[in-house]
Amino acid sequence: MNADYYNQIVKSSGLRESREENRDFIFANPAYLKDLTKIAFNTKDKNHHKACWILELVCEEQIELFIPLITDFCEVLPDFKIDSAIRPASKICLFIITSYYRKKNIPLSEIQLQKITESCFDWLINDTKVASKCYSIRTLYIIGKHVDWIYPELRILLNKDYKTHSAAYKAVAREILKKINNQKK
Repeated sequence: MNADYYNQIVKSSGLRESREENRDFIFANPAYLKDLTKIAFNTKDKNHHKACWILELVCEEQIELFIPLITDFCEVLPDFKIDSAIRPASKICLFIITSYYRKKNIPLSEIQLQKITESCFDWLINDTKVASKCYSIRTLYIIGKHVDWIYPELRILLNKDYKTHSAAYKAVAREILKKINNQKK
């Protein structure tokens, strides 16, 4: 790992400008993507969440760069424990699933799909922040269009947790429940 690049990640911040500068660095120097993911996937590194923030922006614009790393990403998903890493990971899951089902430009194995599905359900069930839950709900909704058992489970969770969550969670839950119900008609 390049020490200068590692220090660049350490010095980065959650500010959009900082994350975009680091994303643009990856676009200009794609060889560093492996270093970025090495930091992001090392949950013992106290700065791994910063790498996750940058990785999210990379995936948002150029998910194709991430294709060779999806297997490693799926393997480490259950290891993400801090909300600062779970939120970007949940959003990356949404980008992957959207690209897999809607754009058809990403290959995904059954095992990878299963790991993403399990992680999204875990984030919904566990005490994670609302943004991660909302990305997970949206990801599961897309998967549910293709996997029969998802909607019944998702419906149960959304209805059960509805009263105890924030306005943002309730808005996404209402939207997704309405879409699920409309698909049955």
